[in-house]
Amino acid sequence: MACLELEVCKQGKFKEDAEEFTLDGSVDLHGRSAIRTKSGRWAAGTIILLNQGLATLAFFGIGVNLVLFLTRVLGQNNADAANNVSKWTGTVYIFSLVGAFLSDSYWGRYKTCAVFQVIFVLGLMSLSLSSYLSLIRPKGCGNELIQCGKHSKMEIGMFYLSIYLIALGNGGYQPNIATFGADQFDEEHSKEGPLKVAFFSYFYLALNLGSLFSNTILGYFEDEGMWAIGFLVSAGSAFAALILFLAGTPLYRHFKPSGNPLSRFCQVFVAATRNRKVQMPSGGEDLYDMDRKGTSTHGRKILYTDGFKFLDRAAFISSRDLEDDKGALDNPWSLCPISQVEEVKCILRLLPIWLCTIIYSVVFTQMASLFVEQGAAMKTTVSNFRIPPASMSSFDILSVAVFIFFYRRVLDPFVGKLKKSDSKGLTELQRMGVGLVIAVLAMVSAGIVECYRLKYAKPLCSHCNDTSSLSILWQIPQYAFIGASEVFMYVGQLEFFNAQTPDGLKSFGSALCMTSISLGNYVSSILVSIVMKISTEYHTTGWIPGNLNKGHLDRFYFLLAALTSLDLIAYIACAKWYKCIQLGEKYDENDEVDNLKV
Repeated sequence: MACLELEVCKQGKFKEDAEEFTLDGSVDLHGRSAIRTKSGRWAAGTIILLNQGLATLAFFGIGVNLVLFLTRVLGQNNADAANNVSKWTGTVYIFSLVGAFLSDSYWGRYKTCAVFQVIFVLGLMSLSLSSYLSLIRPKGCGNELIQCGKHSKMEIGMFYLSIYLIALGNGGYQPNIATFGADQFDEEHSKEGPLKVAFFSYFYLALNLGSLFSNTILGYFEDEGMWAIGFLVSAGSAFAALILFLAGTPLYRHFKPSGNPLSRFCQVFVAATRNRKVQMPSGGEDLYDMDRKGTSTHGRKILYTDGFKFLDRAAFISSRDLEDDKGALDNPWSLCPISQVEEVKCILRLLPIWLCTIIYSVVFTQMASLFVEQGAAMKTTVSNFRIPPASMSSFDILSVAVFIFFYRRVLDPFVGKLKKSDSKGLTELQRMGVGLVIAVLAMVSAGIVECYRLKYAKPLCSHCNDTSSLSILWQIPQYAFIGASEVFMYVGQLEFFNAQTPDGLKSFGSALCMTSISLGNYVSSILVSIVMKISTEYHTTGWIPGNLNKGHLDRFYFLLAALTSLDLIAYIACAKWYKCIQLGEKYDENDEVDNLKV
């Protein structure tokens, strides 16, 4: 009896010890299994949210008024300035692929975030100094009343070097900090799993609250020509974010990088091509299903799915492979585990969904360029207070905050009750579709406002951007619609790509969100150039001239509404075709190489 009690106590003690470690394979800074009560959760998550808020304040302190800096300080026209902002913003997000690659392959998310934040701070400091010492002359130039003089090529070059250092730093940091924050919650744990989903909503809220200060206080100073102060505050905020991030180091949970994903992808295509003449059995039989240490996927197994049948050949075990004691089984370019093949299939299935989000990003990027230029051509005074045009994006931020609360507390529970059998509300794919619908409404709203702005325009001079008697407050609906669409599109997109990418490619999933924004900005720049080229053939000034009162910006907005509607139709088709990832148990590192059937 005493022996039995002792055995029960030992089993209870073992269970208690097992419970204190995370279940998802996360480790601490020293590579040991992470202890649940001493790492991660909201203690680490809150630090990351604050870090994101401060870094976003710094970034949007530059980005939100960049189009006005280019027109007022560097003397560029509206179309060129809008294109340059789109190209710069696109470059910011294209660098997210660099950060994701280094994170997933070699450095891990913590080191990648730290390195790129340092680059971000250096870029902001360089911009602050170059602007104060050379670009803004005389003091206060760069507002609506005082235009700046000519600048040398060296001064212009220093400016562009600085803002593209900012692009590199923020771009490499952004996709990793979102995934790193989600890493602090164990999705295999019953209580922490739902918190991981909630983190993405709070992350996006922190991002928008951080930009609120930029769009209001900093936007006001910069609009009045005090660019150096605005840039210096941004640099200080980024530095504070870096210090805060490093201070939280002992609390973080980490995942080890899984190696170069490009080689794993190439192995699948090469092996499938080599076996292209093999007769494949039906039902997915005789497919290699064991992980090989250091050569294949990491984390949980990805279960076999139909589709992309050609790639299954990479995992087919032929009689020749069985006769060869080592050769083919040890060569990843000849034979790949089916989970490695499924990793490639997952990414291929994501691509059509990802492509459909690019047009939405074209709509979203107008908020930082043409919306600001449209607002600058409207009546910006209320009583005796002047509203900086860029600060109107504050209504976008307020809309994001309201709709995040509305979705999580009202809409999601309500839809869950309607489903009855499923407590979850709208799926990520459904939410992204709703975001596209609201984006159409945003462009229609902006087009209608522009029609009335032109109707109430007051010509003041032949060479300046004439103002309209229509109040800038009429822009509120279009900003509010954009904010609502973000909650459904971008938050849903973050959750979707994080959930649907394999364990070794989580940063790449977040980078897909960033690159859709990147390509959206490039497409916007190309679209503006095409529209200007075509419209100037029949009209003297075109749709988006320097003086907006002589153009037809409303037609451009309605064009975007039509393109987004077509994109919505394509998206619905892709969403119906999509098959979600199916995960199995976590790989056992002690498994021996063998050939198993799926």
